[in-house]
Amino acid sequence: MAQHRRFGKEFKAKVAIEAIKGEKTINEIATIYEVHPGQVVKWKKLALEKLPEAMADGRSKDVRSSDRGVDEEKLHQKIGQQAIEIDFLKKKLRQLGLLNE
Repeated sequence: MAQHRRFGKEFKAKVAIEAIKGEKTINEIATIYEVHPGQVVKWKKLALEKLPEAMADGRSKDVRSSDRGVDEEKLHQKIGQQAIEIDFLKKKLRQLGLLNE
């Protein structure tokens, strides 16, 4: 029974880059790196799909709050609670004559 070979990410990337360059045929690349031509095609496709994600600069405005680990609902509750507390304190300061608005 044939044993499956495992390839590291650096090796896969190297083969995919060769395929993307287009200087050699898929069969030539497969022969050079001793892998099946279908595997070369698969790695090339995967590399091209993942490339935009890899090139993201992290400043995207499309970052969702759940991606940042922030619970917006809790933040809104906290802001509301603080607004109530501020209003209460202002009212008490006015009653004591310490705030003139």
